[in-house]
Amino acid sequence: MAGQSGRSAVPTESTVREWDDPELSGRTQRRVLFIDTDLTEVDNRGGVFEECTFRGVRFNASTHTDAAFVNCTFVRCSLFDTTFTGCKLVGSFFDDCTYNLLKVSGGDWSFTGLPRADLRGAEFHGVKLREADLTGLRAAKAVFRDVDLSGASLARADFTGADLRGSDLSTIDPLTVGLRDARIDLTQAMVVATSLGLDVRP
Repeated sequence: MAGQSGRSAVPTESTVREWDDPELSGRTQRRVLFIDTDLTEVDNRGGVFEECTFRGVRFNASTHTDAAFVNCTFVRCSLFDTTFTGCKLVGSFFDDCTYNLLKVSGGDWSFTGLPRADLRGAEFHGVKLREADLTGLRAAKAVFRDVDLSGASLARADFTGADLRGSDLSTIDPLTVGLRDARIDLTQAMVVATSLGLDVRP
């Protein structure tokens, strides 16, 4: 299954359609294909997924704490009211998923692919999103507080009315990224002004 940016999922070695055991904590799954699996309200503490593919999986109201989804692919998954705390999603890719009320606190999402994702109203606090693909991201009225966006691809992203205070905006091009009514701090204002070619002086 190729993602929107042409990335293909890693070949899987086993398939799961029904997950009868609600316990994911402390387990490791590698190269597993999850199809239409219901993981609603699952409490995952420390579970590890490596190079897995989730297709049509429902993560609704689930919580993931200190868990890892490394180089995984999420296709048409529902992450309604899903919470990630201190999780590692390095290298994972999301394709045509829904993210209503998604909450992410801490953790490392570097090199993650979220092109054209609809993150309107989602909350990210203290997350590493270094070199993530956020091209065309729709994040109006979202919260991106203290997020490391260094090196991220942000062309055509929309942060209208978003709270961006404390985040790294060094790769944002104000001419191609929607920032109307976004909340930023004074340090970020200097960065944005400099990127517009303004000569900022005291």
